[in-house]
Amino acid sequence: MVDQKTIGTQIKRMRKARGMTQEQLAEKAGVGVTHISHIETGRSVPNLEMIIRFINTFGCSADELLCVEITKDVALRSNWLTELVEDCSDLEIKMIADMVVSLKGSMRRLEAEKPDEKK
Repeated sequence: MVDQKTIGTQIKRMRKARGMTQEQLAEKAGVGVTHISHIETGRSVPNLEMIIRFINTFGCSADELLCVEITKDVALRSNWLTELVEDCSDLEIKMIADMVVSLKGSMRRLEAEKPDEKK
């Protein structure tokens, strides 16, 4: 069960694990230090925008931040691809993704243009 106290405790744990102060986290999240304190103690609930800022700041997944136990394990068909681009910058990943999308589209167009080989 997810509750605001648990989420607040997790945010505090992740902040401290990254050697950040409440002031630093508040600056990155665009809020006041008091608000961060209230979130960490469970007196306030972060909105969706703030949760996304925390995820980006901590470099974590949503389930990790929110302490959510995922009940459905989704297998990644592209695990090897994920590992292949692991050391790429965001720009490199975008460029690779754009090339893959373009190549896939070209391949499908060529396949559609082939004469029906069953005749």
